[in-house]
Amino acid sequence: MKWNIKKTVFVACIGLVCIGIVGFKAADNRSFQIIKNLDIFNAVYKELDMFYVDSIDPGKVIQDGIEGMLSQTDPYTEYYPEDDNTIKEMTTGKFGGIGSYIQYYKAKDRIIISGPAEDSPAARAGLRIGDIILAVDGKDMIRGKDTPQVFSNKVSKNLRGEPGTVALIKIERPTLDGKGEIKEVKITRETIKTIPVPYYAMVTDSIGYINMSTFAVENCSKDLKKALIGLKEKGAQSFVIDLRNNGGGLLNEAVNCVNFFVPKNQEIVNTKGKTKAAMMTYKTENEPMDLDVPLAVLVNGETASASEIFSGSLQDLDRAVIVGNRTFGKGLVQTVRPLPYNSSMKVTTSKYYIPSGRCIQAIDYSNRNADGTIARVPDSLTNVFHTVAGREVRDGGGIRPDIEVKGEELPNIIFYLLNDYVIFDYATRYVLQHPIPAPLEDFQITDVDYADFKQFVKGRKFSYDRQSEAALKKLKDIAKFEGYADDAKDEFAALEKKLTHNLDRDLDYFKKDIKGAIASEVVKRYYFTKGTIVEQLKDDPDLKKAISILRDKEQYNYILRKK
Repeated sequence: MKWNIKKTVFVACIGLVCIGIVGFKAADNRSFQIIKNLDIFNAVYKELDMFYVDSIDPGKVIQDGIEGMLSQTDPYTEYYPEDDNTIKEMTTGKFGGIGSYIQYYKAKDRIIISGPAEDSPAARAGLRIGDIILAVDGKDMIRGKDTPQVFSNKVSKNLRGEPGTVALIKIERPTLDGKGEIKEVKITRETIKTIPVPYYAMVTDSIGYINMSTFAVENCSKDLKKALIGLKEKGAQSFVIDLRNNGGGLLNEAVNCVNFFVPKNQEIVNTKGKTKAAMMTYKTENEPMDLDVPLAVLVNGETASASEIFSGSLQDLDRAVIVGNRTFGKGLVQTVRPLPYNSSMKVTTSKYYIPSGRCIQAIDYSNRNADGTIARVPDSLTNVFHTVAGREVRDGGGIRPDIEVKGEELPNIIFYLLNDYVIFDYATRYVLQHPIPAPLEDFQITDVDYADFKQFVKGRKFSYDRQSEAALKKLKDIAKFEGYADDAKDEFAALEKKLTHNLDRDLDYFKKDIKGAIASEVVKRYYFTKGTIVEQLKDDPDLKKAISILRDKEQYNYILRKK
């Protein structure tokens, strides 16, 4: 049967019109649903404000409503009221304050100084780790009904302020007799800048090490460049760049840092989202510093976002060997949107894709379980991509290292020694007893020190849950339920005897790990962040593996498929 061309065109047009009508109705219905629900929300608030038996706080009620709405998205989409400077600090790495970390101290139900930055106003004024904050500018810092986190935020807000203003801080300083000493310290607030490269040094006669802690600082690429030049002048012929625990920051700064090692006009990142503005391509814009210098990049589970762009791009371009453990898996990009009354919102607007074409986002926040929980993308559902040299890499689930180094799990006893502030308090006492430290490179916790620590632990009446005892109890309960308890009674008794809690035995068995944890806490009090980094590098399996790869040119080239 012959078909009339005009009829075909007519039918096609009708089809297009129908599609248009359906599309229009769908869009129209969505708009109606938005208007309808906003109207309901507004009406609910008005009814509450007018008729609820008690007065309600409009700011808190609306804030809670906003947070409820954002809870349906992802953890990175956040609202900031007008008095919140988080966005400014996040994008510049600068804020006005005293330059010290603080944390909640359960033993005193107070906030303590946990880490003055080197050469910060806090450090110059003499604040020390372990100082307990009693008051700021005459205002008592008492927790009340606040959670520890809210309490910590409240104290932090009081410590911060405009550069040039003076903070009067009343503290209780620990003393050897345990009574404490009350002091008042005046500190002039300054603009505090996060240090993106807190430490770099030669780790062998030809290998330079650079610790990069964040990309969340404007022009932080200049700090990396400075470290690279400084180490080259000292004879560095290859580099280890440490991105462990680097939570990311500014996308463009990650691209600038990659640019030091890859050619100009190399495509590094593509972003894709709903709007045209979310579709961006980022390429390197400058001539590189060195296209051939061997590189190893250290990563772990806390390496995220811009750090994954840096490490993943160098992996995709076969430009560096990635060493350590799988990274966090954040492949989302946030944009700051202005809102009325000087408030703002950080909203996820796109996903990013690195040179191989993969997105390493580990969690699909749009697909939640029935109970609202979310899960990582299983490896079986990830897709294979390829590096420039043809090596297989996968999307979803972060950056998988080229060389995985399985670190030892933290012993249970160390978790409790840290969580109960036993190591923290011992370090405070150690510094009081040793006002002049050994040189950083030579510092160690001696066997005499460790014997003293063991007595300190016993004096605290320290106890902790042992997983073996908990597992044995659970096994006994199961055996009793299934009717095997009597038959296995002797075996259970023998096993229970072997697993009897013995603090001396555990302190001796885990002596090496515990001494390392003590040393890290002590050197921080003498040598700040740099001290902690140096101490942890003394016996670092990731660093050892990176050095061995960089020393073996044949292995390095084999991993990257270089000829």
